[in-house]
Amino acid sequence: MSENKGNGLFYEIEYDSVPVPGVGKYVLKSQKIEEPEKDEIRELFYQMRDISRNHRSKYDFSRFFDRRVQNDNAIIFYEQGLFMKDFEDDYAGNTQLSQYFPNYQMMGYEQLRTYFTWRTRVRKGNIVNTSLAYTFLYIYELLANIGVDDAQNGLDNLIFFWKSFRNYNKSIDKYVLQWLKDYYIYYNLPYTWSEFIEKNDLAEYFPSTIGTDDTFDLFCSISKYDIRKSVFWSDDTSQIIRECFSFVIDRIRQDFGAAGIHFDDALFRPTKKLSVWKPFKDALFYNHLKQPDRSIVLSKDEIYLCKNNAWSFSVNLTSEKGRQFISYVMKKMESTLRKIMKYRFKITANTDMINEDTIRVLTKAGLYIEKIVPSAVLEYHREATKTIVKVNHASLAKIRQEALITQEALIVEATSDNIDVDSAQVTFSAQKQNIFSDPLEAEPETSVNTWDSLKDALSEDEINAIAVVLRGDDIKAFADVCGVMLEVLVDGINEKSIDFIGDNLMDEEFVVYDDYIEQVKELIK
Repeated sequence: MSENKGNGLFYEIEYDSVPVPGVGKYVLKSQKIEEPEKDEIRELFYQMRDISRNHRSKYDFSRFFDRRVQNDNAIIFYEQGLFMKDFEDDYAGNTQLSQYFPNYQMMGYEQLRTYFTWRTRVRKGNIVNTSLAYTFLYIYELLANIGVDDAQNGLDNLIFFWKSFRNYNKSIDKYVLQWLKDYYIYYNLPYTWSEFIEKNDLAEYFPSTIGTDDTFDLFCSISKYDIRKSVFWSDDTSQIIRECFSFVIDRIRQDFGAAGIHFDDALFRPTKKLSVWKPFKDALFYNHLKQPDRSIVLSKDEIYLCKNNAWSFSVNLTSEKGRQFISYVMKKMESTLRKIMKYRFKITANTDMINEDTIRVLTKAGLYIEKIVPSAVLEYHREATKTIVKVNHASLAKIRQEALITQEALIVEATSDNIDVDSAQVTFSAQKQNIFSDPLEAEPETSVNTWDSLKDALSEDEINAIAVVLRGDDIKAFADVCGVMLEVLVDGINEKSIDFIGDNLMDEEFVVYDDYIEQVKELIK
C-alpha cells in the first residue's frame, strides 16, 4: 500500500468478488479533505487556557480545598478574568455546572459558553436562575473588580445582583454579607462604615455596628469618660456636643499631622497580638492591589490594619493609653463648653488623666493638648454662633445722614447739660470690650459649697462605699454585705454627685476620678 503525503489525498480500499473470500483489491481515488469550519470562540477559550501555562504549580490542582492550591488558582483566575472581561456570548445551549471554587480552567466548552451567555444577560440587568457555581464565579469577578469601571461600580453591581438573585437562592447570603464588609475594608471606600450600611440598606444584616463609626459614637465607646452619660448631655446640647467634638478631633489631627504624628495610628494601636486577616475568605480571590498602610475601624470591637500590603485584625480597638487620652479630650471639651454656655455646674479635666508616656511624647513634639482642646472649642463656638450681617448699600447713605443729625443733637445737649463726653466715650468703650471678651473670662465663680451638700445627700452606706474604694478594698464584697447590687450602689452615688457637682464621682470600673480624689477624701472624714 502506498501513500501520497501532503496533497490532501488518501487511499480507499474497495472489495470486489474474487475466488478467495476476504481478499480485496486496492483502488486509488483522489478526494479533497475539507478544512473544518473555524470556531473563533473555541480559539478564544484556547488562548484563555494558555494563560495557565505561565503558572506551573507544584501542587495537585485536584486538591481544591488546599490554601496553596486556591492561591495558585486565584492568580490564574484573575488573569484569565481580565482576558475575558469584555467577552459576550449568545449560546442556545444550557449546560449545568457543579463545582467548589469554580474557575474557568476547570470548565468545559459548553459550560464556558453557558456561563458567558448568562453573564452577558446579567450585565444587562436580566437576572435569571442558574447553577450556583456560575453565580459564585460571577461574584468572584466582581470581588476582583473584573469587568467594572471602578470599586464603587463593582460594589453597586454586587449588591444589585445579590439582592436580585437571593430571590432564587438565599444560601448566598452568608457569603455575600461577609464579603460586602471585606469589600468596604479592602477597597477603602470614601465613607464611614455606618454610612456604607445606610447607603446600601444593610441595617438589618449589621445591627451591632449601627451608629458606631470612626466619629463621635466610636470615641464614646472607647473612652473611659462617656459624655453621653453626663448630666450636661441633653436633647438641647447633644447636637452641639457632637459637632464640637468632631471639630476638636479634626483640629487635633491637624496639629498632630503638622508635628509628624499620625493621630489615628497613634490612637488605634492595639496592644494584644494581631491575627492575620485574609480579605474575601472562602472566595477565589487574588490580592491584586498594592495597599497603602492604614487602619480601618468598624466598631469598638473591630479594627483592621494594613502594613506593607499585609493585613491583620484585632478585637482590641486601642491601648489603655489611647483610652485615657480620649477620655481627657472628651472631658476637657465638656468642661470648656460648660463655661462658654454658662452651665450651672462646672467640671474640671486634669492632664493626670493622660498617661505620662503620652504627655512626654506630645511635649517633645511641641503639642500641648491642654491648650489645643480649649482653643478648638472656642473657635468652634465662635463659628457656630457668629452673626452674618448683610448691609443694604442703597440705604447706607440715608443711615449716615440720620446719624450725623443725631450726633449734632447730642453734642448740643451735652454742652448745655455739662455732660463729660470723654467719660461717656470711656464707658461705651468698656461696654464694647466686654461684649467681645473671652467667654471663659466672663463666667462668675460660685461660692456655694456643693461638696457639703453632696455629703448631706449621701447615705451612710454610700459614704462608706466611697471610703472602701479609696482604700483599694473590695467594693463588690462591701456591696454584698450591704445586700445591694454593686452597680445599683455606684449608680446611686453617681446620680447624687451629678445633682450637686454636675459630674460622676466614679467611672465604669468603680474607681473615683482623679479630679475629685482630694475633695472626696475631705468628704468621707
